[in-house]
Amino acid sequence: MKSSIIIIIIFSGVMALIGTMLGAILGVTMNKPSRRFLGNIIGFASGLMLSIVVFELIPDAINKMGIIGALMFLILGIIIVVIIDRSSNLSSNVNSQHTKVAFMVAVGIMIHNFPEGLVMGFGFANGDNLGLKMSMIIAIHDIPEGLAVAAPLMLSGIKSNKILFYAFLTALPTAIGAWIGIYIGSISVVVLGSALAFASGVMLYVIHGEMIPESKKLWPGITSTLGILLGMIVGLLMINVI
Repeated sequence: MKSSIIIIIIFSGVMALIGTMLGAILGVTMNKPSRRFLGNIIGFASGLMLSIVVFELIPDAINKMGIIGALMFLILGIIIVVIIDRSSNLSSNVNSQHTKVAFMVAVGIMIHNFPEGLVMGFGFANGDNLGLKMSMIIAIHDIPEGLAVAAPLMLSGIKSNKILFYAFLTALPTAIGAWIGIYIGSISVVVLGSALAFASGVMLYVIHGEMIPESKKLWPGITSTLGILLGMIVGLLMINVI
């Protein structure tokens, strides 16, 4: 049992790391990507995350703990990230704004990845294909997440090696969540539901308060809006096909 737990932790961490680092590497290796490209990428990532939150995380949370409990933890997630946002104390200059967006996205992704790991651990522990399904979804949708972290940092002039390191850190909570999920998944479904609802609240604020505005600021044209919608469509397909 102990060896299988170690394998699951390593597997979940590697799957999350592959997608995130691919996205970040793609971001830092591009030679001065245009504002239009960065705006579209952040828009696509926000649409993808929104689709995952609305069509999978929130329904799963409601199924596991009911609508009232899910709403309470969702609102708690929003409140916590608002406090983090207000206490970040970054100045209003352009570089700091890009850094703030990257920070908020990274925090949201890290908190979002933790319950993803819980779901993976829960799925593997119960012998169904939920763990494998979530692993595949994580690997795919973490690519634009890695880009979403890298893009604003690139605009801030942060060195490539630091961007890759920050992207690497965002993937670690998945492995931690998988480890914890193996132990609590079969014991407390309510805990899992509360984590999913909390992450949903965090991601909703980050998406609507930071990512979409940043996408529209970088490129106010229609393509950034289409990028958001495309991300939602891709996310919906991922949830129902994979």
